[in-house]
Amino acid sequence: MKRPSTLVADDFMVPDVLETPEFRLRMLTVNDLIKDYDAVMSSVEHLKSVWPGSGWPEGLTLEEDLVDLGWHQKEFLMRRSFAYTMVTLDEATVIGCVYIYPTQVETYDSEVYLWVRASELDSGLDARLFDTVKQWLAQDWPFVSPAFPGREIDWTEWESLVE
Repeated sequence: MKRPSTLVADDFMVPDVLETPEFRLRMLTVNDLIKDYDAVMSSVEHLKSVWPGSGWPEGLTLEEDLVDLGWHQKEFLMRRSFAYTMVTLDEATVIGCVYIYPTQVETYDSEVYLWVRASELDSGLDARLFDTVKQWLAQDWPFVSPAFPGREIDWTEWESLVE
């Protein structure tokens, strides 16, 4: 079966931004490099637990992050996946990210990953972001069954579905 070239239909209006009283989600771009790199590198141990076994972002260089951001930006513009940076309302600080990807698991129509910077974990921001994203996807996106690996489905089970 051939996979579609885009994650969403051509006539779907991809949300540019989601703003709450606490944070803003908007397209992640190469212009976010310095703030994104700071958020990632200040959260290395936490991020390794978000994606167990991947090793990311151990040893990530600024140049590698620039390449990642360029890839995310291009994928977003081509509507193949959507990476949103999570910033403070004044745009001074990157405090996390949300990624919406296609999936190969037939019982789901997308895969959603998200994280907040380690310094925000004690504030409960991770749980608030997760609740906000779930509601946003249900209200504003065309997905019927998004998967949240590592959250609503544990990694072992998820990996068995992907194989």
